Amino acid sequence: MQHKHIIVLSGDERNIQVMKQIATKGMHITAVGFSNDAIEHDYITKQDISAVNFSTADAILLPIAGVDNDGNIAVQDSDKKLALTKELLEQTPENCLVFSGGANQTLRKIVHSANRTLVPIFERDDVAIANSIPTAEATLQIAMEETKQTIHGANVTVIGFGRIGTTMAHLFHQVGANVTVAARKNTDIAKIKTLHYQAIHSAQMKDTLRHSDITINTVPALLLDKNALEAIAPNSLIIDVASNPGGTDFNIAEQLGIKTIHALALPGKVAPITAGNIIADVLIEQLNS
Repeated sequence: MQHKHIIVLSGDERNIQVMKQIATKGMHITAVGFSNDAIEHDYITKQDISAVNFSTADAILLPIAGVDNDGNIAVQDSDKKLALTKELLEQTPENCLVFSGGANQTLRKIVHSANRTLVPIFERDDVAIANSIPTAEATLQIAMEETKQTIHGANVTVIGFGRIGTTMAHLFHQVGANVTVAARKNTDIAKIKTLHYQAIHSAQMKDTLRHSDITINTVPALLLDKNALEAIAPNSLIIDVASNPGGTDFNIAEQLGIKTIHALALPGKVAPITAGNIIADVLIEQLNS
């Protein structure tokens, strides 16, 4: 691990925590696009991108969101943008790894064209499972703040029984909510029943939604469309934690007077230290393999 060189191209508090963690392992870090004094460390050097020596990079860490559709990287707390290009990546050694939280088609194309290896961290099962905990805890916090009743005894519908949905249902059940989980697969419905939650097929959840105080969507597909939203009481709350564009027709929900919250990137907002440590573990593992 010693003498590795990591270039961190901007990011939020999670990437700051990553730098703190890997610096303690003796890894040399070049930080670009940061002004935060919290990253002061003997092994961390802040530089402008024009001064960075990419030829010695063992890895590049991008912000969690990766790049936009034009290949630009947003700089935290600034209007400036950094451009990730094929030419920039070709300055790195052939074995350089490119880490990102998610990876859109633009990022995949840039990295592939430079013949480098992309590691989309959030596509790993272990990371998704670990991140489901702060996501569920933050969702519970939102539900407590945005409703006028206790969660204990509330009717909560969780849409989806993937890694996030599973943790979400467990946490709300633990605090005394009446949890119903909407899932598509018969095997998932069977699992839900063994955990003593109510189970419903996603295509048949309208009756459940009529009685739902809090509806939590974890599925990045439009399941809460006009037809489904018309079944939800106007005084209920929808928390959508699915990645953009979410699984709720937010315009229709607004027209119907239903309060909706599209809660994105919750681990980074409520638990950046935990979220950063999860990412740091992946970097250390990959660079040691």
